Amino acid sequence: MPGAPGRRRRAATIAAMPVLIVHSACPDAATADAIARALVAERLAACVQVLPGMRSTYRWDGAIEQADEVLLIAKTRDDRLDALIARVRALHPHELPELVAVEAAGGLAPYLAWVTEQTRPHE
Repeated sequence: MPGAPGRRRRAATIAAMPVLIVHSACPDAATADAIARALVAERLAACVQVLPGMRSTYRWDGAIEQADEVLLIAKTRDDRLDALIARVRALHPHELPELVAVEAAGGLAPYLAWVTEQTRPHE
């Protein structure tokens, strides 16, 4: 019921420029922080969250491996993805870094606009 006490209206929209959420696992906090700072400084991401305490299990060279890692979650625009991937690959120590992007189906319109503005290349 619109306007009912205690209920919030859901403010969702799709941005004019698609916003992507990009995940990348890093081997340690120092690497994660360096990549996060570079992506934001270079306007390749509006925000990068650094989440420690992740444990990954994966198959590599025919063996099952486990590693403690730090997860990066970056918010960017669709048209900045290729540059973001190239920059992460240049800074990341892994031979094959995890880089997975998913499109935000919606969200708070002012936040999505902020992501779009913060990742606009300088002219």
